[in-house]
Amino acid sequence: MTPRPPPPDSDLTERREILDEAGIARTLRRLALEIVERVPQGERPLYFVGIRTGGAYLAHRLVDLVAAAGEARPLLGAVDISLYRDDVFRGLPKPEIGPTDLPEPVDGKTIVLVDDVLFTGRTVRAAMDVLADYGRPRAVKLAALVDRGLRELPIQPDFAGVTVQTTARESVRVMLSERGEPDRVVLRERAEGARPT
Repeated sequence: MTPRPPPPDSDLTERREILDEAGIARTLRRLALEIVERVPQGERPLYFVGIRTGGAYLAHRLVDLVAAAGEARPLLGAVDISLYRDDVFRGLPKPEIGPTDLPEPVDGKTIVLVDDVLFTGRTVRAAMDVLADYGRPRAVKLAALVDRGLRELPIQPDFAGVTVQTTARESVRVMLSERGEPDRVVLRERAEGARPT
């Protein structure tokens, strides 16, 4: 997968670090074990599907961690939501469309949908619309590295790495080595009066 550059963020100032490299690794290990413990054997093999791009990288890491724990290696896929966003035609910059890669059918599978940051819930809704176009999963569970609150839709994670209370002026950025950055999660704040993205 070709890394995408992060969006412009010149009006955002880093306020604090939420997770460092060790914290991300520890949180993902805990998430992987929690998923294995809480999803019944009858719903296996699991199918981890990452939301591009951050969620796809994290889904790959979670699959490796589940396999390292001695479980059957889960299936792995990724979805691109660019054309499924409910704001795609509302004056946003031209969307960068990536591939949806679901190497196995989703019908009858228990999907673990993986996102890096859960915010309004709109990204997850779009990802579920993508999955619906490919079939009818048995169940869809949601795993997020960071739940920052401020939901606009009734969507909640089944598995959350960390929960951070944020304001509308704040932003959570997940940096990953797969994108050529150090593994970190930081809380940033938009300058007073700056227009939110």
